[in-house]
Amino acid sequence: MYSKRFEKETFKAEVRDNVKTLYRKTIDEATPQQIFQAVSYAVKEVIIDDWLASQKAYDEADAKTVYYMSMEFLMGRALGNNLINMTAYSEVKEALKEMNIDLNAIEDEEPDPALGNGGLGRLAACFLDSLSTLNYPAYGCGIRYRYGMFKQKIENGYQVEVPDNWLKEGNPFELRREEYAKEVRFGGNIRFEKDPETGKDIFIQENYESVLAIPYDMPIVGYGNHVVNTLRVWDAKAITDFQLDEFDRGNYHKAVEQENLAKLIVDVLYPNDNHYSGKELRLKQQYFFISASLQAMIAKYKKKHNDIRKLHEKVVIQMNDTHPTVAVPELMRLLIDEEGLNWEEAWEVMSKTCAYTNHTIMAEALEKWPIDLFSRLLPRIYQIVQEIDRRFLIQVREKYPGNEEKVKKMAILMDGQVRMANMAIISGFSVNGVAKLHTEILKNQELKDFYEMFPQKFNNKTNGITQRRFLAHGNPLLAGWITDRIGDGWLTDLSKIANLKPLVNDEQARREFMQIKHKNKVRLAEYIKKHNGIELDPRSIFDVQVKRLHEYKRQFLNILHIMYLYNQIKEHPEMSFYPRTFIFGAKAAAGYQRAKETIKLINSVADVVNNDRSINGKLKVVFIEDYRVSNAELLFAAADVSEQISTASKEASGTGNMKFMLNGAPTLGTMDGANVEIVQEVGEENAFIFGLSSQEVINYENQGGYNPLDIYFNDWELKRVIDQLMDGTYANGDHNMYKNLYNSLLNTQCTARPDMYFILKDFRPYAEAHKRVEEAYRDEQRWSKMAILNTACSGKFSSDRTIEEYVTDIWKLKKVYVPSGQPE
Repeated sequence: MYSKRFEKETFKAEVRDNVKTLYRKTIDEATPQQIFQAVSYAVKEVIIDDWLASQKAYDEADAKTVYYMSMEFLMGRALGNNLINMTAYSEVKEALKEMNIDLNAIEDEEPDPALGNGGLGRLAACFLDSLSTLNYPAYGCGIRYRYGMFKQKIENGYQVEVPDNWLKEGNPFELRREEYAKEVRFGGNIRFEKDPETGKDIFIQENYESVLAIPYDMPIVGYGNHVVNTLRVWDAKAITDFQLDEFDRGNYHKAVEQENLAKLIVDVLYPNDNHYSGKELRLKQQYFFISASLQAMIAKYKKKHNDIRKLHEKVVIQMNDTHPTVAVPELMRLLIDEEGLNWEEAWEVMSKTCAYTNHTIMAEALEKWPIDLFSRLLPRIYQIVQEIDRRFLIQVREKYPGNEEKVKKMAILMDGQVRMANMAIISGFSVNGVAKLHTEILKNQELKDFYEMFPQKFNNKTNGITQRRFLAHGNPLLAGWITDRIGDGWLTDLSKIANLKPLVNDEQARREFMQIKHKNKVRLAEYIKKHNGIELDPRSIFDVQVKRLHEYKRQFLNILHIMYLYNQIKEHPEMSFYPRTFIFGAKAAAGYQRAKETIKLINSVADVVNNDRSINGKLKVVFIEDYRVSNAELLFAAADVSEQISTASKEASGTGNMKFMLNGAPTLGTMDGANVEIVQEVGEENAFIFGLSSQEVINYENQGGYNPLDIYFNDWELKRVIDQLMDGTYANGDHNMYKNLYNSLLNTQCTARPDMYFILKDFRPYAEAHKRVEEAYRDEQRWSKMAILNTACSGKFSSDRTIEEYVTDIWKLKKVYVPSGQPE
């Protein structure tokens, strides 16, 4: 274990030395940020020994490695998580305490790395943690965004996007690796010629613009096993930083255009693609990190192996959603144009190397690119895509003669678009969904044609989360209690948490569990008082919905119900009502107008409700600004109720639902995504399920939807809530502020279907589910049993289990054991 290597006096001396070397200060003069940096560098010193030892062990074992390609890695703060995985948290905390330094305060000095936004990126981060903990060789490959998506400010209730300058103070845990830089080319034209010696076709890209991809490596520390894997994120740099000759000729724009190209590529996560230039930048980002990663991967392979035809024996590429799908034609390009393979040989290697994870059921979210943009920006890649498509359609026509409808559905190139999901499925050897229900819908609905053609490729890998981040680090009180009761085996085998089940009938254990929940609610209330200025009662029900803001996730349903409850309390002040605090946290994509209007509505309702003294604090509404991993940990630990209310059949999996469950919050939700499996584990009596089933939603959609006006005109209480969107109640008399939201529910003249996400259809079942929540919460014995059972039944939802399934069924990796990098 690491803790022996954190010899207290040595560590304290290193921290002092780092402050002196970095800042020319004594420890007493240093700012909290400077102390954070000094502590981090001292910790990194220990990590690097094991990082080196891990690489050596992998080389000696000649181990197969997974390259996990993702546009997002939502890592969260590194210092605390590294210390937990090094089993040195308490020793370092104690050493710092002796120096009058509070580790918790120092952790708060670390910005969340702005390398991701939502569940996709957090899943990637959990997977890297599990791969290291389970002794599997892995690289995460992504982009070193300088500003991430954005830092969210709430001004006058509106979301305002400001740059998230997370690198301002530097990132102490990263290493710049300029020696592994790779050139990435865009645009130009392709010249074709024959090799005079071999007669092979040669494709030469000319008149292109290019950037240099510079890798920055971040350590991913396994729990207690000395394994350190690598997250490699690529920065961009101009090939020639500044063209002085162009500047001297007065061509100022030309002089800096390469520098500008490099800067733009890595500035922001998911640039707004509502316009052509945004789409172009997004495609450049994807190709940039994929090309650099694959070039580095092949170079690494060739250091030890001569036969590129056996690449798939030592390397597997997992494409995390459609964003990295350009890996398919780029690997073909490298194998054919750079390594000299013919098409058939290259296809054999690529198709045994690439695997694809689908994260969405909704067809409109499957990535597509305009052919004119794609072919102009990536001319050689487009030629390869054309050839993949041509060869595949021959197969389709052979299997389904005369069925041009089938051809139209399955083609990669169709209607002026490049359909990336089709390419990923056609080309890779594995296609997985991320929850049982999701995978079944893919097989039977959205990707049915492909499933019929390639049934052997399809499999399910239900998502998971790392208990080390979301319980050990995020909820230390509960983690300590669990370890006291059942030992610490759950840290690396979450199935052992089931040993808590007998405690459901132990009154003392239930009391302790709920006392911990109360302390976590007090901690969150202090955070909200500091950041929002709102006083909360920790004895109220903390009902939490935190996730990316999207219409299918139905934050809109939640706030409409809060408006309904407020009306009820106002009209019936005498009615019995258990005090409730509704907490939201979400970012809306910068160009997603309806999502941004929903944020404004939540904050407008909060302004009215929180300032109405007549309701005696029975209802509070809070919107957490700039929701991210660090404040998420506070929210998961404190929540009483987990809102998972997506329209059934729309959420692929969800992972927030698992984090709430792990921390003892029952699910209030639809039978969607991983909610289905959560309910299977904990029992429907320990969750609050409501609403249409996925099949009912699909049936309605196949019929063209339903008429929400039938509900609107027959439920006067709900009608009143909807009318309040237009009567100025929550808009200072402005009758148009929420017109778009109103129309999304009712306007049958819209080109889009009214109430596409069945909010009115599910409203009454949702309201009834909330009544069941209140009834259960009033029964302290029943609620405490439900809470403990949720934690005790969460064992399936560890990312460790998910990764073992990927390894067994898809990646075929072998464990590599790493000796300590330093003498114990």
